[in-house]
Amino acid sequence: MDWEKAILYAQLVNEAYAPEPNDLRNRGGQVVSAGRGAAATTFDILTTIYANDLATQASKERGDAVKTVSIGLLLQAQGSGDVVVAIRGTVGIREWVEDAQFNTEEFTRVAAAGRTEDGFTDTYDSMTIGSGPQDIPGTVKLAGGLEKFWGWKRPVTSLTICGHSLGGALATLFALDVAANTLAPFKTPVVYTYASPKTGDQDFRGKYQELVATTYRLVDNVDIVPKGPPEPEYLHVCDGIIMKSLQLLPPRVRLQPNPVCWHILTSYLCLMSLASGGAHIKPEGKCRPDALIKDIIAHIRAVFRTRKSLAKDFRYSDRWNLDPGSCEYEHGGAQAR
Repeated sequence: MDWEKAILYAQLVNEAYAPEPNDLRNRGGQVVSAGRGAAATTFDILTTIYANDLATQASKERGDAVKTVSIGLLLQAQGSGDVVVAIRGTVGIREWVEDAQFNTEEFTRVAAAGRTEDGFTDTYDSMTIGSGPQDIPGTVKLAGGLEKFWGWKRPVTSLTICGHSLGGALATLFALDVAANTLAPFKTPVVYTYASPKTGDQDFRGKYQELVATTYRLVDNVDIVPKGPPEPEYLHVCDGIIMKSLQLLPPRVRLQPNPVCWHILTSYLCLMSLASGGAHIKPEGKCRPDALIKDIIAHIRAVFRTRKSLAKDFRYSDRWNLDPGSCEYEHGGAQAR
């Protein structure tokens, strides 16, 4: 996998997070840039993508109305025919992790594609492409809409689909849909997902692997969202590319140890920048390791103080580099690459 491309597409997903979800103004006509160094690329935003926000069991019990939100962007690289569909996550994912009943429904858009998580599928079925720079959502379904879309700046040569969190599940559903139901150049998407939950069952995984050739699924080893829904009813569509924000032996802390920091996209960008060997992308300030790390290491030492082999590993824990501007802290004060 090309880490610079993974960073570029994550930055485009991050761009989809820029407006408030309830801001339904179409961003078609705007220009954004993403990528570092030789991978830096400028994109035209062709339209905003809209959907019904994820309805969790808790929201249904409260009687909350399902809202239409801006959930992604359809972009095309300037100077080429490369098209990108970038899909963001939702705050509802936290409720989903806590209280979802993980009901499934048949994924009817593709024959023999098994069953998928019903909340994700309902959100996917609601996704539409905006019809122009207006203050209202479009009415053209995203699935099947690419072949009918009239706003391409240049002839289309490729399709990349990328998404974070819930957006990773929606990207997975969309990738199988376009692979099965469209013609070239949309039929062979390349997929990048970040912190994606599992989307469907074993039959869905099999059909996905049959039709979608290239998927990069990036995962922080301690992020809880990619661990659900539970197996064996749900499976990831491919193996994950694992990044480690927290490691005990040898001790290494890259992010503030809390579930929010382990999941948000800016943290994933930080971890990818470390994996790439290039310039560090710093995490959000609240997610940078600080003096709290010393307390954690002291606690670990206390727990394992009777185990000589482990105590030795932590003997010099007071030498940790705790520069708050850094993105990674490693035993002995040396930054790992």
